[in-house]
Amino acid sequence: MKEMLSKMANAVRFLSVDMIEKAKSGHPGMPLGMADVATVLWSRFLKVDPLNPQWINRDRFVLSNGHGSALLYSLMYLSGFNDISLDEIKNFRQLGSKTAGHPEKHLVNGIDFSTGPLGQGIAGAVGMALSERLLNARFGDDLINHKTYVFVGDGCLMEGISEEAISLAGHWNLKNLIVLWDDNSITIDGHTNIASSTDMKKRFEANGWRVFVCDGHHFESIEAALKGAISSDKPVLIDCKTTIGFGAPNKGGTPACHGAPLGVDEVQALRENLKWEYEPFQIPEDILSSWRNVFKIHHENMVVWEENLKKHPKKEEFLSLIDKKTSDLVKSDLIQFKQKEVEEKKPLATRKSSQNVLDILLKDCPFLLSGSADLAGACYTKPSSATPIHKDDFQGNYIHYGIREHAMGAIMNGIAAYGAFLPLSSTFLSFVDYMKPALRLAALMQEREIYILTHDSLGVGEDGPTHQPIEQLAMLRAIPNVTVFRPADSIETAECYELALQSEKTPCVIVCSRQELPVLRKDYKMNMSALGAYVISESKAERDVTLIATGSEVSLAVEAQKSLLEQGIHAAVVSMPSRELFEKQSIEYQMFILGKAPHLIIEAASSFGWDRFIGETGAILSVDTFGSSGNGKKVLEKFGFSVENIENIVKELISLKD
Repeated sequence: MKEMLSKMANAVRFLSVDMIEKAKSGHPGMPLGMADVATVLWSRFLKVDPLNPQWINRDRFVLSNGHGSALLYSLMYLSGFNDISLDEIKNFRQLGSKTAGHPEKHLVNGIDFSTGPLGQGIAGAVGMALSERLLNARFGDDLINHKTYVFVGDGCLMEGISEEAISLAGHWNLKNLIVLWDDNSITIDGHTNIASSTDMKKRFEANGWRVFVCDGHHFESIEAALKGAISSDKPVLIDCKTTIGFGAPNKGGTPACHGAPLGVDEVQALRENLKWEYEPFQIPEDILSSWRNVFKIHHENMVVWEENLKKHPKKEEFLSLIDKKTSDLVKSDLIQFKQKEVEEKKPLATRKSSQNVLDILLKDCPFLLSGSADLAGACYTKPSSATPIHKDDFQGNYIHYGIREHAMGAIMNGIAAYGAFLPLSSTFLSFVDYMKPALRLAALMQEREIYILTHDSLGVGEDGPTHQPIEQLAMLRAIPNVTVFRPADSIETAECYELALQSEKTPCVIVCSRQELPVLRKDYKMNMSALGAYVISESKAERDVTLIATGSEVSLAVEAQKSLLEQGIHAAVVSMPSRELFEKQSIEYQMFILGKAPHLIIEAASSFGWDRFIGETGAILSVDTFGSSGNGKKVLEKFGFSVENIENIVKELISLKD
């Protein structure tokens, strides 16, 4: 059996090396070094069914050090995943291939998580392990009981996000999480001792983990460590002592094999050293059969699991949760909420409106998980219907992330990628910079997530420029496949939540105010925010100017409209809660809403990106410097966000037109 394991591991090695050599691009060192560990894990422990890659009770596997993607593609081909054919292996890193330079979840059915930015994978895996515990708490071991395995390198553990993630995993005691560390002491610049002296064993143990050590090139040692890990009562780190580029006689053990092909001569020397006598991409039938046979038992177990689900008393509840479809009750409750807001006309900060909507949704949507980075009392994302989870009770629907925005975003990605829950989290808009890499990855993976970002402008006031966002809205709008909402009142807030729940493959950001805002809308039956922009207050006669505003500035625009009318100037006010949705409307609709009169854009943030809407004679009232500390209203006035200043700008625009 040991001899066959060695052959199976070498099949992984040489498929990886061959695809990298053919592509003339890639990272051979990690696949060569971790092939033995991967072979033991996949052939002896990993519970997956290649014929049903989305089986909810499968083990999850995350390649956090995603530059070693050739290893994952080799494992998937050898194991029989349909999406990775030998042709795809040969087209590694080529335009249009599924075998991209780093694993991309949306390209390949069977990849659990997109990785590449170091540290994101291990943090996302914490979200997956947490999801398993949450689902297990609701439905028991007979439906959900599996592990999350993660491969990491030194780079993943050096990135600061890893500390936030392992701290939470230890705090929650995620005993179903097993991290295998490719401990080869090599990074791109050289030996790890040039930049790190961390004792990883003590670090993980201090965070509540159990640590095992194994020889990463000794099958019995690897298996013993994994056996200890799967029965652990704590999350586990397995320190796998490996040699980067194992088997390469000249480049093995050095940075030279980390991020570049070995070269023809070194590959030939590797073949001779490991006694691999086969041509590139050739896998002998007995080795391929050994790999394919491994997973037959898991397919049989999956079939049994499906039969058990059919007879399970909570079957409908389980399937409804996994489906994550909003019920008719949600739409009905949101309409009632909007009707009440229109009738009462009570001014509210949109962060408070958000809390009121979220209270409804947490009751109506069992798949929704709320949370915040220690800002529940400021962002209002912990309403009365929220029940916190903790290590002794995973029945809740609210996550205390602590002051860990970096990990919060990545853990949300893991929760979304897991496939059972819709994660929602909150922090201040100015702090979204901490979460940007994770949000970008969510957009790339086409995950369904909701970010509530409050304290959205200079209106934050006394906390000053460190807390007053300027460029963040422009940054968020610049990320592909992200929908940004900035609602103007309670009605738009409810509409934006409704749209975020309906978004299947796009993460959504809802940006909310700290200061109170009046209810501007009189109608509530149609979701006007779905159009991205609409006329919230039309002019009394032919337009002299169109005021285009978002969020808290919409009410300011309406005030200015009234004042301008007293001076004989006819203005229309357009609310634009989502630029992304507006730009998806027809050109005819866009032209109809914006009109031919001069446009004045009003937003208390960076002007970046607004040029496309100002036309030939328009202007932008924005903020392109940092803010100031002081009373929020006075700070806004200092930067020109007053009725008087809007009047002056409008008059100048009209005079220029004439």
